[in-house]
Amino acid sequence: MTQAQQDTSDLGSDRLSLLRSLLSKAVAIGSADPQGPLPAPFPEERACLSANAVDKRRREFAAGRAAAHQAMRALNREPAPILIGPKRAPLWPAGVSGSITHCRSCALAAIARHSTHPGLGIDVEEDTPLSADLWPSIANATERDWLARHPNPGQAGKLLFSAKEAAYKAQYAISQRFFGFDGLDLTFDDGATGAGGFTATFTGEQPPFRAGARLQGRFAIGCGVIITAVEILNNEPCT
Repeated sequence: MTQAQQDTSDLGSDRLSLLRSLLSKAVAIGSADPQGPLPAPFPEERACLSANAVDKRRREFAAGRAAAHQAMRALNREPAPILIGPKRAPLWPAGVSGSITHCRSCALAAIARHSTHPGLGIDVEEDTPLSADLWPSIANATERDWLARHPNPGQAGKLLFSAKEAAYKAQYAISQRFFGFDGLDLTFDDGATGAGGFTATFTGEQPPFRAGARLQGRFAIGCGVIITAVEILNNEPCT
């Protein structure tokens, strides 16, 4: 293994450790490098891609599936094809809940037994600033005030985006409902910078979630990325 390959491997391990710190032990995780050597997806998975998909899309898709298959093995399940649903969300095998996320340099997956985790959402983003002209498209007035006061507003904007993505993925597994960024109101732990927690509050009815229902999440920033995660347990109310 060359030094560059070793450095890439170490970075992937560090990012996987960041994700591990955000999730309970009942959740299995996996990772893959979209820019490195990748195992081929199952034929059924490859069939989900458009024939016109560019190389970047194909590599990120393959990395996400490789990470998910790795997580399945960690959960003591035989890897199985993960297809794409009508809303572009992964279709998980029976008995499994999961989430896949990727950015240019990283792909991560998290899975758990559906009996304990009916909803699970993770997101990874490059730790680069989100331009202020994009804030109105993802943030309400209160969230924009928080961004403006933050010591690193560009990074906070990317964190806000990522946290909403993770919360949306987790609830979608249960509600199967699509809505925009204004459907969730985000607040973060006071003083949290490199790691901490957040609360996502539903701004309207998204059955079975009622307006005002809350999801709890966690985040970590490091190794060049921002990672967020939300777990919904089977004993948590939707109110």
